[in-house]
Amino acid sequence: MRKRRELRRVVDRTAQIRADDLLLFSTQRNERVRLPYFLDYYRKMGIGHFFFVDNDSDDGSLAYLRDQPDVSLWHTTASYKRARFGADWLNWLALKYAHGHWTLTVDPDEFLVFPFCDTRPLRALTDWLDASSIKSFSAMLLDMYPKGRLDEQPYQTGQDPMEIACWFDSGNYTMSRNHLFHNLWIQGGPRARVFFKEMPERAPALNKVPLVKWDRRYAYVSSTHMLLPRGLNQVYDEWGGEKASGVLLHPKFLDTFAAKAQEEMERGEHYAGSVEYRAYAESLKDDPQLWCKWSERYINWRQLEILGLMSKGNWA
Repeated sequence: MRKRRELRRVVDRTAQIRADDLLLFSTQRNERVRLPYFLDYYRKMGIGHFFFVDNDSDDGSLAYLRDQPDVSLWHTTASYKRARFGADWLNWLALKYAHGHWTLTVDPDEFLVFPFCDTRPLRALTDWLDASSIKSFSAMLLDMYPKGRLDEQPYQTGQDPMEIACWFDSGNYTMSRNHLFHNLWIQGGPRARVFFKEMPERAPALNKVPLVKWDRRYAYVSSTHMLLPRGLNQVYDEWGGEKASGVLLHPKFLDTFAAKAQEEMERGEHYAGSVEYRAYAESLKDDPQLWCKWSERYINWRQLEILGLMSKGNWA
């Protein structure tokens, strides 16, 4: 509640929101090159309105978002870390605007893939979740990367990033239970394999619950890794089988990544004093290639289900 004072309204188009609109919430900083494709991807998926918090960008992304007809935009120069990595800002906006709506909370480099997404819109999924009395939907973060040097293929504004970062690790993941918040903690992938190979237990968490039928009593605790009430985090196990789940394709590793990692390491606004970005910057000095002989080229959601990275559960 206190962190709402850090937000300055830039443009408010929330009067356009209809009662059944699907809403998307995101915090961004200097993501101008990614935003056109990101907005196009989720508009096609069925998102009705976008909420952005801009954290002091200086690359033109604030002006770009301000001109988008389906975007409501806030700006802040406050600490990302002290806002619990943006969660406090987005929790406030969701509290005020999202009650009763299905909400998707993602970063500008996260792209939701769910069962039947090639033939059914997101509305079909949320309608089924409503009919099944399910309030939250999980998606594992799947790091995507290119074959070869990260800077070999320049990313162009508006381009599908998966045209470049189209490879992923198919099987080196570990899972444990968080007994406090009742969620499944997932780690692994290329970040654990390359950047945290000496301390894989410190690799970034890959478990997320990005899609929620929002209620003003809800709140994200740490990014979208876990929520309160804790029952919203029980998104995998189900009597007689497993619950439906998706994947967040995460093409983080483009030619823009080295500069981004250096900037975030210097800012120190990420978890544990930006230990993640320090590991990136240190390893990038040697120009690592994330591709290895076990890498798999992305095809579609059915491939991810066969590999056990997502499930259609009992949604037919």
